[in-house]
Formats: sequence, structure tokens, C-alpha cells
Amino acid sequence: MEQQKTAGHLAALLTIVIWGTTFISTKVLLADFQPVEILFFRFVLGFFALLAACPRLLRGTTRRQELTFAAAGLCGVCLYYLLENIALTYTLASNVGVIISVSPFFTAILSHLARKGEEKLQANFFVGFVVAMAGICLISFKGSALEINPTGDLLALGAAFIWACYAVLTRQISNFGYPTILTTRRIFFYGILFMIPTLFLFDFHWDLSRFSHPVYLLNILFLGLGASALCFVTWNFAVKLLGAVKTSIYIYMVPVITVVTSVLILKEEITAAAALGIALTLGGLLLSEGKALLKSTKP
Repeated sequence: MEQQKTAGHLAALLTIVIWGTTFISTKVLLADFQPVEILFFRFVLGFFALLAACPRLLRGTTRRQELTFAAAGLCGVCLYYLLENIALTYTLASNVGVIISVSPFFTAILSHLARKGEEKLQANFFVGFVVAMAGICLISFKGSALEINPTGDLLALGAAFIWACYAVLTRQISNFGYPTILTTRRIFFYGILFMIPTLFLFDFHWDLSRFSHPVYLLNILFLGLGASALCFVTWNFAVKLLGAVKTSIYIYMVPVITVVTSVLILKEEITAAAALGIALTLGGLLLSEGKALLKSTKP
């Protein structure tokens, strides 16, 4: 059991380390790609990567299970990223970063309700949440004042809630007993399917000649193979072993990884506020990840 938990924590940490660095690849691609184009190409690439990794088909599913896969694809692949990208066009990236980090709180509430009180949230979860959010605010705002933009901020809040829904759905999917790669691929399939109608609403172009540029090709490969195919598998694997709530807490680490990556790769200077924010965020994560985080009400 302890080995499984360790594997789950390592899988979640690996996922977050990669997701925390995706902003660099996305920033590079945005020079010649629309956000929806990056989103579509990366998940299509991720789908075929998972198909190549495990060509076996997922068979024997029930209608209820397929609906769960479809809901997970709609939430985790389509709606979450679309809402996040649209939010970034209305409000500051710092606002979005902080608001998205609220998703572990939503996950905890939804998971508690979905399991009908079988899991009781302990005080250390809420204390850790407050401490981590304080740290994330210090990292994201860098001493500047909060600028409220109702449209963008509400879209970001919606994205945080949608990701919480995805976390709870993947917890249900993990109980189906199918291999994680196959279930993740099925989720991708539905996510791409739901994404296709949105391509007509945004400025989407099929121009694949852009990938003849080595820099663009390498960055979309990183997003498709690493941030999508690998990370969704490792994330869903972590949810299967740790549960939706404990895995989602690792989302607090994303701003920390982003700051560290900016320092190492972009040679940005780390401020005293950011350093304090990192310490608070890590402290909040440790508090929330305490053994008393979830206590079963069953004897």
C-alpha cells in the first residue's frame, strides 16, 4: 500500500513538473498559432501517441461508462482548456493562475459530495489551502495590485470548477478497472470530438507547413507527447492510487515550477516576494497532504 502511494505521489509530481513548464512551449507557439490550434494539435498528437503505445482497443464498456468517458473528455480536454485560454484574453495571466489554483478546493467539495459523506475533510486541508493560496498570490502578482475583470475572472473560476469535475470523473473511471492508457485515450477521443465544433468559432487553420519550423515542431511534440499523452496518463494513474483530492493538491505546485523554470531557462530574477510565495505554497501543500487529510467515516 505504501509503495502504491509513493508511486502515486511521484506520478503526480512528474505531471506537475511538466505541466508547470508548458507555458514556455505555448509562448513559443503563440507567435504563429492560435490557442485553439495549439490545443487541437496537441491532443490529436497525444491521442495517436497513446494509440501507438497501446494499439489494443477498449472493449466491453457499458453505456454508463461511455457517458462517464464522454463527460471526462468534455471537462478535462475540451472545456477546461477553452475556458482557460478565453479567460487569458480578458484578464491578467496572474489572475488566471491564482484562480485556477482554487480547483483543489472545488475537487475536495465535489469528491466529498460524490462519495456521499464517506470521506470527511479535516481542518488541515483548509488551513493548507489558505496558506498555499497566499503563497500563490505572492508568486503571481509580484507585488502588483489585483485587477478585477469579471468576465475573465469568472471564466477562470469556471475552468477551475470544470477541472475539479474532471478529477472526480477520473476517480470514477479508475474504479472501472480498465488500463489507464486505454481509458485516457478514450477520454482524449471524446475531448477531441467535442472540440471539433469549436474550431469553426475560432480562427483555426489547418496549415501544417508551420511545423516544418524545427522549433515549432519540437514544442508541439513536447506538448502532445509529454504534456498531453504522458501527463494525462500519469495524472489519471495518480488519481487512481491517491484519490481525486490528494492528487489535485499538487496543482498548487504549478506556479512554483513556473517560477523555477523562468529562473533556470529564461534567466529571470526571483524576487523576495516570489521566494516567500514558494515557501508558503510548499508549506500549504505539505499541510494539505497530511495523513489526516481525509478520514473515512466508516469504521
